[in-house]
Amino acid sequence: MSGFAENVAPAPQADLALARQKASGSSFYAAMRLLPRAERDAMFAIYAFCRAVDDIADDGLGTRAERHAQLQSWRDDLAALYAGKAPSHTQFLNDAVARFNLKQDDFLAVIDGMDMDAAEDIRAPDWNTLDLYCDRVASAVGRLSVRVFGMEEKPGIETAYHLGRALQLTNILRDVDEDAGIGRLYLPREALAEAGITGDDPETVLRHAAIDKTCRIVAARARIHYRGVSDILATRPRGLLRAPRLMAAVYERILDKMERIGWAPPRARTRVGKVELIGILLRRGLTA
Repeated sequence: MSGFAENVAPAPQADLALARQKASGSSFYAAMRLLPRAERDAMFAIYAFCRAVDDIADDGLGTRAERHAQLQSWRDDLAALYAGKAPSHTQFLNDAVARFNLKQDDFLAVIDGMDMDAAEDIRAPDWNTLDLYCDRVASAVGRLSVRVFGMEEKPGIETAYHLGRALQLTNILRDVDEDAGIGRLYLPREALAEAGITGDDPETVLRHAAIDKTCRIVAARARIHYRGVSDILATRPRGLLRAPRLMAAVYERILDKMERIGWAPPRARTRVGKVELIGILLRRGLTA
């Protein structure tokens, strides 16, 4: 991911411009284009926030204490924003927060998730720790998003719960080699043990003959959450549902492809191409 190279964040407009540039061509960008202008702008503001704090955790620039301090500065600016003061980092969130009643706790949860990465290289966490991580870095983003989508509280929170975990587990399975390259291993220790793998050295684990079994255990957990999303959206709750439907469809397609190929080395990062994306849009009736 691209760097957050200085302690001083770029200007708010630069954050939003960078977010749009990085998202362009992605399934996220396609999903956002299904939204009306105000909702789309709010989602790009949320995305810009997530990218900024994620870059602090992932780029590895500075000591862990320095990265923690940078994340704390975002917490402080969020406090200022919600207190009606004039923050420097988070002013670009002001319109989205006011228009869609976005909750400070959800933004803080995202930072807490990034702080888990900044504090140490996560390696073979237990399922409970991994679930907490997924809640913070993904389902919290979902809770912000469903407010923008105009969903009612109960189906919205349930959608965020399942969709965030489904997408994050899929990302973990897709990015095992990339994460290992920076010393991280998000595959849970229980799944490793069930497959007969001991230890938590990322490169060693990923070379193990039973790595495919481990990943399929995690994939099965992701499938449970995709079914949860499908069940909720099948009830046709109120809100702009095309965007979450598309995100679920695209990432489940990525999971389909990974399960078909398997996780035995050598692995290639699985993608959904532009033609596939258009096909998903058409099949699911998600075109504007």
